[in-house]
Amino acid sequence: MNLPWDDWLVRQRWYAGRGRQLAGIRPALVTPLADDIDHVLLDVAYQDGGSHRYQVIVGWDRSLAEEFTGIATIGVDGDRTAADALYDPGAAQYLLDLIDQQSTVDGLRFVPEPGQRMPGAEPGAPRGPARVLEGEQSNTSVVFDSAALLKVFRRVPAGTNPDLELNRVLRRAGCPNVAPLLGAVEGSAPGPDGEHTQPVTLAMVTQYALNSADGWAMATASVRDLFAEADLRADEVGGDFAAESYRLGEAVAEVHRTLADRLGEAARRPPVEAMTDRLAAAAAAVPELAPYLAAISEAYRSAGAHSTAVQRIHGDLHLGQVLRTPEHWLLIDFEGEPGQPLAHRRAPDSALRDVAGMLRSYEYAALQLLAAEPAGPAGLGVADGSDEQLTYRAREWIRRNQSAFCDGYAAVAGWDPRAAWPVLRAYLLDKAVYEAAYEVRHRPSWLPIPMRSIADLLREPATPDEPATLAEPPTPVGEGAPARHTLSQ
Repeated sequence: MNLPWDDWLVRQRWYAGRGRQLAGIRPALVTPLADDIDHVLLDVAYQDGGSHRYQVIVGWDRSLAEEFTGIATIGVDGDRTAADALYDPGAAQYLLDLIDQQSTVDGLRFVPEPGQRMPGAEPGAPRGPARVLEGEQSNTSVVFDSAALLKVFRRVPAGTNPDLELNRVLRRAGCPNVAPLLGAVEGSAPGPDGEHTQPVTLAMVTQYALNSADGWAMATASVRDLFAEADLRADEVGGDFAAESYRLGEAVAEVHRTLADRLGEAARRPPVEAMTDRLAAAAAAVPELAPYLAAISEAYRSAGAHSTAVQRIHGDLHLGQVLRTPEHWLLIDFEGEPGQPLAHRRAPDSALRDVAGMLRSYEYAALQLLAAEPAGPAGLGVADGSDEQLTYRAREWIRRNQSAFCDGYAAVAGWDPRAAWPVLRAYLLDKAVYEAAYEVRHRPSWLPIPMRSIADLLREPATPDEPATLAEPPTPVGEGAPARHTLSQ
């Protein structure tokens, strides 16, 4: 297979090597799935010594819609033209057929979930249309007639992808807060020595979340409604989001409880050393962190004096990773942070990391609407000074929804995340420090969002008439947190 991989690969949204010099690309494994469809694992080496393994399903001389020709066409090999087969509905639907038939092709296993059938698999039933979802950064997803969603993992490190692993556990436990898993593609691939094979997760199929709304879009619409009503409080605005935040807290707690029940949990100290290392790396890139380094380090040390329950978690939870259907909130994308090693993403951690990620996301949902404006005296919002009122209202919205989320979480979990304040604050600071480093590199005008949050988390608790970010913990639920979440000195 002689194709111009380098020219095509670097133009894909899911290519993770931007800013690095290519040293070479070679097909590590080519598996024919049909006369005109090949499954390819590409080994990509970089000049800095790093590498990635990518997955491409190659369709030969397939008919593509005109709007996809540029992005999907890989190149010519002899008298045949190769393209990304996921952009061809017929080829994409063929993958569902292989899953439904429980096929095995060399080292590739197409595995349906017990008792599940692919949409349109009934005898005589026509396959519906298939389309690639736009905007995904790390993977490629294909929607089949609003009935199923095929997610193809573009980077395929050795091991089980937590997205498949945790969805499989939650589906078989009957958890209502994930889209039902229908099937998967798994396999084995050559290891670094070129001889021994390693397991890989290649794709998964879930039921499509029909009539769903993105959590981020819902939250930001609520904030816009608040800004449009100059004389109303957050709880008086028609687009008040607090009730949904409460239900979202319930959903996250249900997922955590199910994962703990099925996969176990243990007591452990928070990962203070790892937090400290991330702080040092961020400080080198963000000079604005310098005045806070000692206080952040002390907050980490304080958290390290306590133990907390650790279990399998989502790992990268925020408002963009949840969908609201007419019946439930759904959590999606259990991969964790794609840039982290697979072992790190599968490692147990405190449920408070997921809680902290969601609480930080509420801040971004409100304050990013101001960060796009020229900075005023408060560091956010419009330069004529009117930002102070808008910032006050945004922070009122943040506190209301953060509290509602924690209330909902506590109602299902039986313990309130805010009762574990020293550890929760450490996870909030760890997330905000990461955000500061990200914003400096990618969105400098948004840097005030995490920086102001860091200042809030380190200062004295806010007074009742000064809405701010989540600060002091409330009275614990009932008689206090259960033993497995009690913080011990």
